[in-house]
Amino acid sequence: MIFAYNPEYVGDTLLIVTNNDKGLPQKVTRKGKVARIQTEDQCTVGWNIFGISQLMALQDVGQVELSQQQIGLLNETIHEAGFTESLPEIEGPKFVVGYVKTCEAHQDSDHLSVTEVEVDQGKTLQIVCGAANIREGLKVVVAKPGAMLPDGTIIWSGELRGVQSYGMICSAKELRLSNASEKREILELPQDKSIGETLVV
Repeated sequence: MIFAYNPEYVGDTLLIVTNNDKGLPQKVTRKGKVARIQTEDQCTVGWNIFGISQLMALQDVGQVELSQQQIGLLNETIHEAGFTESLPEIEGPKFVVGYVKTCEAHQDSDHLSVTEVEVDQGKTLQIVCGAANIREGLKVVVAKPGAMLPDGTIIWSGELRGVQSYGMICSAKELRLSNASEKREILELPQDKSIGETLVV
């Protein structure tokens, strides 16, 4: 679940992304200060909460982090507007330190690799990566499904050349770090970084 706030460009509105719309046509149902966004198959993919500053103070611009208490307040607002749905619970940090446990060449590509990346206490994600410097044993920045990159791109689970990928291993350029290389290579982190450590992007 992603929360975004940019009053200069979209007004005093909190944008909430809850699911991947997969490029399907959308329909919007508005009740008062709340709008629900659904795809044509009735899947709710997002919400807009208008006049959000009257409900809570948001300090950041762009992607914002909300507390469980604030999410509870949003759910109250959604229900008071006449909707029966609720926002899902927060699943934890979206950008973490990962450890590349395995790295094998993709069977249907000359540049993709299929990796198993540990992201927290033995939990691993299969991630397809196209960087030339990806290899077993690296500590890397992992964007889990539902993460939003600094340029606004949202990372979803998907399939690359017939292989499922559950997230992305990030480059310095994708993270918009200063002096980032223009090469297609992932950011290699120091080995003393802790697996699963939350990273602020």
